[in-house]
Amino acid sequence: MTRIFVALLVTAFTSTACAPPPPIQATAAEGNIRQELWVEPSSPRDLFYGVGGRELVPPRDVTFDLEKRDPSGFSTTLDVKDPSGREWGVKLGSEAQAEVVSSRIAWGIGYHQPPSYFVPTIKVKEGAGFEQESRARFRPKVPWIDSRESWSWHQNPFVDTQAYRGLLVLMMVLNSTDLKDDNNTMYLVRQRGRAPVLWYTVKDLGASLGTTGKFYPERNDIDEFEKHGFIERTTAGAVEFAFAGRHQELLKSITIADVKWTCRRLARLSDRQWEAAFTAGGYPEDVRRRYIAKIKAKIAEGLALPDAGGAR
Repeated sequence: MTRIFVALLVTAFTSTACAPPPPIQATAAEGNIRQELWVEPSSPRDLFYGVGGRELVPPRDVTFDLEKRDPSGFSTTLDVKDPSGREWGVKLGSEAQAEVVSSRIAWGIGYHQPPSYFVPTIKVKEGAGFEQESRARFRPKVPWIDSRESWSWHQNPFVDTQAYRGLLVLMMVLNSTDLKDDNNTMYLVRQRGRAPVLWYTVKDLGASLGTTGKFYPERNDIDEFEKHGFIERTTAGAVEFAFAGRHQELLKSITIADVKWTCRRLARLSDRQWEAAFTAGGYPEDVRRRYIAKIKAKIAEGLALPDAGGAR
């Protein structure tokens, strides 16, 4: 019965599946590449499979060969290889689900994201033995997207743009508590028939969907997420958020108009897309329902803010 249910879910969210673009050769003029943080989606995006599409879904019921294990961060990460030879970056633990869902939502309203998938359990060959790991975020290593260096929240080509301020508002909607530069990555993307483009992404979104704070706040916690506020107050068009995480100085220039810009785009996501995003993260139905209700309440709160002088 469970397998039938999963199969139905997969079928339900494949109508707009997005296949990954084929690789092309690198160009010699990389110094003149266009830079992008955000694009307006031309049509509703498939939030079940995300930017990688169905083609990049990690194989199930296989054993992955471990190439590297790094337990030094909040979440243990692995570099693994599947039987076909494809390499994957894997994050284990509580951040895996939140990262996939937050990535889907960001991409759904136009912010660039690398492909990622949630896998409930995986089997890894490590030396002479095997390990069974649970809750894994898989990110494929594919030739059309090339990871480059990190980028700074404070100094980047988009600081004075609406999309940049809108991204910070989105981080508040998701309770993304860790606004540090190490979580941001540039990707050189080569799509057939198009000029290469440099994506600016918030790659690490795992510290989200919980509460905010500077010292080990709970992430991926629906109880904490439901209790957490959104907007504390507004003054002359400026917005103060209920945010206790790192780098609060980034939020000082956010206005009511910026909040509404992001909330209008989130409000365009359909019930089907919201359900797809949280299903992709492996959440059970009751938790999906609670998360979606809380996020929609935040969207409504943002849209209900009165217009004021000084708003952009």
